[in-house]
Amino acid sequence: MNMNDMDGRSIIEEIKRFNGESFFDLGHPLLNGVAESFVKAAGIGAVQAVSREAYYTTIEGFNDEESGVEFGNKKRGRLPRRGESHGKSLEALVKTAGKESFQWGLGAGVYSGVTYGLKEARGGTHDWKNAAIAGALTGASVALTHDEPNNDSIVQSAITGAALSTVVSILNKMF
Repeated sequence: MNMNDMDGRSIIEEIKRFNGESFFDLGHPLLNGVAESFVKAAGIGAVQAVSREAYYTTIEGFNDEESGVEFGNKKRGRLPRRGESHGKSLEALVKTAGKESFQWGLGAGVYSGVTYGLKEARGGTHDWKNAAIAGALTGASVALTHDEPNNDSIVQSAITGAALSTVVSILNKMF
């Protein structure tokens, strides 16, 4: 394939070209699914973190104490204040995006791996029970990546993950 062919294709055409094929071939469907889920979700996490930081940076530019105009939350504390170097700002952005990429990728990878494992262990059955267990384990694992995890936050995240994934599973069966 030459460069002219690639220039003529849109992103949508590139995505359609995969036709459900795995991005990875690690020798087992479980490993392929976990790796692919991790990479896709990590990318989403990075985009989300960067877009949020861009929003807050923009809002900080609009906040003007002299005129009394104020947008957004001033207590963010993620990007540096006035007088700090752009190097620190970029470092903070990269650190935040990396952490959130890992959290999103971990969540997707754990969920994908647990649902696959439960489906195999239960003879091909995939139902709300698999989703609930996978959601609980995913919620707990993501809670463990927070700065100061505690028992309450881990249990709360496990319950939330179980509830969300169960509802999604039930709704998928209905529609």
